[in-house]
Amino acid sequence: MNFPLYIAKRYIFSKSKNNAINIITGIASMGIIVGAMALFVVLSVFSGLRDFSLSFSNDSDPDLKVNPTKGKSFFITPAQEEQLKNLEGIANYSKIIEERVLFYFDGKEQVTYLKGVDANFKKTNVISKNLFNGQWLKPNTYQVVIGYGISQKLSLGLFDFNNNFEVFVPKPGKGIIENPEQAFNKSVLIPVGIYAISEDLDSKYVFADILLAQELLEYKPNQVSGIEIKTKPNADEDGIQSQIKKIFNNTVEIKNRAQLNATLYKMLNTENIAVYLIFTLVIIIALFNLIGALIMMILDKKGNLKTLFNLGTEVKHLRKIFLLQGSLLSVFGGVLGLFLGIILVVLQQQFSLVMITSTLPYPIVFRLENVLIVLATIISLGILASLIASSRVRKKLLE
Repeated sequence: MNFPLYIAKRYIFSKSKNNAINIITGIASMGIIVGAMALFVVLSVFSGLRDFSLSFSNDSDPDLKVNPTKGKSFFITPAQEEQLKNLEGIANYSKIIEERVLFYFDGKEQVTYLKGVDANFKKTNVISKNLFNGQWLKPNTYQVVIGYGISQKLSLGLFDFNNNFEVFVPKPGKGIIENPEQAFNKSVLIPVGIYAISEDLDSKYVFADILLAQELLEYKPNQVSGIEIKTKPNADEDGIQSQIKKIFNNTVEIKNRAQLNATLYKMLNTENIAVYLIFTLVIIIALFNLIGALIMMILDKKGNLKTLFNLGTEVKHLRKIFLLQGSLLSVFGGVLGLFLGIILVVLQQQFSLVMITSTLPYPIVFRLENVLIVLATIISLGILASLIASSRVRKKLLE
């Protein structure tokens, strides 16, 4: 039998004659339980907020996006299109043209992005499923789909035939402009749909047919500003990116969804780390109670320790008794706190106990990695606290 473990278990489950020690030990155990529960719940909440925040970009950004390394556009040949179609791991792709232009309606104007899309766009992007009103545009027409924010700023509704919704695109070229009216390519657009995703995205894009965008920007039929790609499940993104670069002779750059939203991902990761460190500090403070409880236990059991020492027990084994006692308290407290935290997370997922609005429950996600993080944090800090307390058992104390 492991002698230090046997004594440690006896000390955990048996009450001390000194009631103050029992109270401090109870407070220390409660601190560990509450700390573990709070850390797991907060990590689960931030996982939910992360997924909730990224869901907006998931509705507008593709799995992979191909952009030119130089300039605003590049050319794609029929042979290159055929190679893209046959590329393993690609489910669909869509050619796009994207440019900042001026929109004008009923005396109001706004500079934002015109995004020309082809017929495959609905297969690579789910933004068409987020229509607030109306329908998606038809190919080879002057129909457009606008964001809810743009609609509000311009006071623009659908199928308003009393006022023209116009787009103005600067003509490419060099030289002095003699007639301002000839400096722009312009067209009258027909809004047929309004999408609503988030405040930023709702004011960013006006979707039009790619042929209309090519006409306004004076692009050639095989000239595009980007290609948006939807990958198959569990596809090798790195392999796909290297093959696409080979197809276009390294004249393009490919970004995945995380790279397209690098600032957002960095902000969310920084917030998650900051909250983890703050609650870890709270757990460290709670573990000072554990250190105090173990030191008082050592002093309370000083007579027993002297007897064991005189019977031939080594000092390192006596230290190990309290190291194991504190470690076991940390493990039991961490597991119990984690169990309570999981119950709270599941209750929130199932019954929406906490609401942001009357229709939107507070987002929370159960993840195994959060369970492992909490257990690793509690156990490692508990062992460290127990090690500090058990170091008080010295030969000088027992003499």
